[in-house]
This record gives sequence, C-alpha cells and structure tokens, in this order.
Amino acid sequence: MYLIKHAEVYSPENLGTVDVLTGGGQILKTGKDLPAEAAYGVEVIDGEGMVLMPGLIDAHVHILGGGGEGGARTRTPEIMLSQIVSGGVTTVVGCLGTDGCTRTMSNLLAKAKGLEEEGITTYVYTGSYQVPVRTLTGKIMDDIILLEKVVGTGEIAISDHRSSQPDKKEFARIVADTRVGGILSGKAGLVNIHMGDGENRLKFLRYVLKKTEIPASNMLPTHINRSRGLMEDGIDYVLQLGGYIDLTTSSDPDFLDPDEVKASAGLKMALDAGVPADHVTFSSDGQGSLPVFGPDGEFLGLGVGKVSSLYREMRDAVLTDGVSLTDALKAVTQNPASLLKLPKKGRVEEGADADLVLADKRTLDIHMVMAKGAVMVKEGQIAARGTFEG
Repeated sequence: MYLIKHAEVYSPENLGTVDVLTGGGQILKTGKDLPAEAAYGVEVIDGEGMVLMPGLIDAHVHILGGGGEGGARTRTPEIMLSQIVSGGVTTVVGCLGTDGCTRTMSNLLAKAKGLEEEGITTYVYTGSYQVPVRTLTGKIMDDIILLEKVVGTGEIAISDHRSSQPDKKEFARIVADTRVGGILSGKAGLVNIHMGDGENRLKFLRYVLKKTEIPASNMLPTHINRSRGLMEDGIDYVLQLGGYIDLTTSSDPDFLDPDEVKASAGLKMALDAGVPADHVTFSSDGQGSLPVFGPDGEFLGLGVGKVSSLYREMRDAVLTDGVSLTDALKAVTQNPASLLKLPKKGRVEEGADADLVLADKRTLDIHMVMAKGAVMVKEGQIAARGTFEG
C-alpha cells in the first residue's frame, strides 16, 4: 500500500492538494490529511512540489514492432516494458500495421498478454491496414465478442498508397461490424483509422456519419497532424460532425516535415479553433516504423516511433504551447479512456486503478510511475523491467 501526500492532484481537472491511498492495485481513498498507519504496511510518498496525474493511455502502439516498408531488414523490434513505463504510460492498445502477413493476431495477443503479466494493462485491435480485415476467428464481430483483449478494429488504412483502397461502403461495413461487436460484448467497438495524406482525407468518415446511424465515437482517425491540410480537415470534421481526432506524437520535433504539425501545437490549434478538449486524443504510434516516401511512393528512409513521445508532447503542450495541464492531460488520459470504455482508467478517483504519474510541478519531469499499484519508475529511474531486459 502507498500513501501519496502533499501532491497537487490533476484528475485530470485540478483537485488541489489531496492525499491518495492505494492498495490492491486500486485507489482506495482520496482526501485531505489522510493518516499513515505504518503498522499496516503503508509506505508514504512525499509529493511536495509535485503534481499527481493519471497514468497515460496510449491507444496506438505497435507492441510487436512494425515496418517492413524497406524490406525485411526494416521490420522494427518488439517493444520492452521499460520503453512504455518510462514515459508514464500504464495502458496500451496494441495494433498491427502495414504488415498483416508476418505480424499476426495470434502474435499480437501473446505479446499483449506478456506485457500484462509484466505489470501494465493491455488491449489490442483486430486487423491491420488491409481490407478485407484479417482476424483470428474469421470475423471482426467474433474477435471482439470472443477475445477478451480485443476492443476494436485497426489500424485500417485509408487515403494512403499503402492501403487496400477500399470503397466507402466497405469501410462503413467495417465500422458497423465493429460497433455491433462492441455492443454485444460491452466493449468500445472502436475503429482506429490510419489516415494517409491522399486527397480523400476524411471523406469516408464523413460518409459514415451522414449516411448511417453510427455515432462518431466508434471512429478514431489517427495521424491527423501529418499535414496542415489534414489537420484543418480534422478540425472541420469535429466542428461540423462532432467527430474525434487523434494526433500522433512520434516524430523528431527538431526535424519535422515542413507540412507536419507537431502534436502539442496541433492540440493548441484545435482548441483555438473551438474543438472541445474532450474530442482530441494523442497516441504515439510507438515502435512502429516512421517511413519517408518520395513523391512517387518510393521508400527513402526509416525511423522508429517512441511511446515516450506521448508524455513529451503532453508536456510540451503545457510548457511551450500554453495549453492548460487539464486539457493536455485529457488527450492522454480521460479522452482515450472514454472512447475505449475503460471506466477504471484515466482518472484519479476512488475505485479507479492505481495507475499514477508523479511529476515535478515546474518542469513536469517524471518522478514516479505506478501501474496497477506497483511502482515502475522511482525517483526518475526505471524500477521494473521486462523479463528479457536484464
């Protein structure tokens, strides 16, 4: 059991200075001046000068690795536990990507289970870029209903030269099947959508919302900040149709593509345009490849996404772009928890999972990370490593 005292708590709204007691993997109690009973095995953590926040949720991570666009040697490696928790992330949703052949659903599930055993919370999407969607049981709906960790479908690629070039009706059927699977299983039924930089942009999503009864909360288009034109279309999509958009944080902020919008700046841009703070999320695209293509689609180079970029962009939104800590935190805690229907995630409150980040109030440098009540980062240093990390 841990008792965190004297920290300023953001849940993500500012609750002021509140003590937080954890035990059994959950937040047991919050309140002013909670007593510490050392006789009952309670370890006190002094949060003076710090902020206490919910553990971050990353809804788009290539936990198996990704890539391969430059041949087999460019397949990125599997992610390790320390690479996740070092950036304050305590919940991830794993996905496949361009390669739905050598990266499979059975491998994805096994990796997710392994990371869960190592201490964090994991879920997965069924499918990859390709349409028809490759599943484990043969059907999207069956995967969501029968496989506990499957919460939706993705990442489905549209408006991209690497996609299967589905038509609008094919795309709408994927969203419909995913939604019904979510309804019948009590899960999110969320479709995670890889947005390329093609001319169609968000036309397929607009089609679904205008021509069907499916709500916007079943679709989350990601990589919206890959270009200013797509970012502007994403903002219009939210304002006109009530949709949701996801900004990708994995990029080198010192060497952005000239047309790319840094995630932290994209959040500020969206909020200034009138987008509700509840309708924007961040995800890292962690451990996926970051390919660079020429005008004719030829492969030019490759990088690897980092889950730690999620925290970096949340912090930059506050310290550089002037977004409130509450609004910046929503994008990586409360909002993904809501879309993914994870009621015990994304908030600091009694009964929630004890997924917590303690950071310096001035710099927001991470001091401690707790996942399901276990300390993963202590005094800024990794305290828990994966099975094969030594």
